[in-house]
Amino acid sequence: MENADPFLQVQADVLSTLQSSRPLFSSYLRIRSLAKSPSNPELKQARSELETTLTELSADLDDLVESVRAIEQDPYRFGLELDEVHRRRKLVDDVGAEVEKMRQELKQAVSSSEAAAASTEVPNPTEFDAALDEEERRGGDDYYASLEQQRQVELMHDQDEQLDGVFRTVGNLRQQANDMGRELEDQAVMIDEVDTLADRVGGKLNNGMSRIKHIVRKNEGELFTL
Repeated sequence: MENADPFLQVQADVLSTLQSSRPLFSSYLRIRSLAKSPSNPELKQARSELETTLTELSADLDDLVESVRAIEQDPYRFGLELDEVHRRRKLVDDVGAEVEKMRQELKQAVSSSEAAAASTEVPNPTEFDAALDEEERRGGDDYYASLEQQRQVELMHDQDEQLDGVFRTVGNLRQQANDMGRELEDQAVMIDEVDTLADRVGGKLNNGMSRIKHIVRKNEGELFTL
């Protein structure tokens, strides 16, 4: 029975939870930048939702780290090459760094200067909407750009492996063709040698038969003479 790959058992959950945490994180940053005080109800709700998601994500990430450690001890047991093990380790490290960045942002509260400025100045509605859009765009673009870059690197790595496989296959076919060519050449030489030997044997047989016929005729002539 084949051994189940522990990495694949938790990878989907981690990536799904991480995907859900990103818009929550962007929303939290946006609300925090515009909140007048840390007790703002909308800010507290956004913070609570993000903390819950990060707690779940951290638990799944711990399982993912343990699975990578298990694979690193004996990758061939799971049918994995070292390049794949390194890729999985990098994925775990990248997710861990992103989670840590979110946790650091949660530790930062609305500063007194930000609260004072917000209490003495009512923002223009147009500026408020622009700030929301800009913060959301900045937060979302950074993470999606990072994810896209990681996907491109993985895609290029997979394409390189596929090309290497094609080159190896072509090399094997070329070697097989060369071996077959040499075998055919050897067989042709053997056939020529057999033909030559057959000609020689045939010639000797013909000579022998001629001699036998000559002797028989000679003996017959001597019998008639007697």
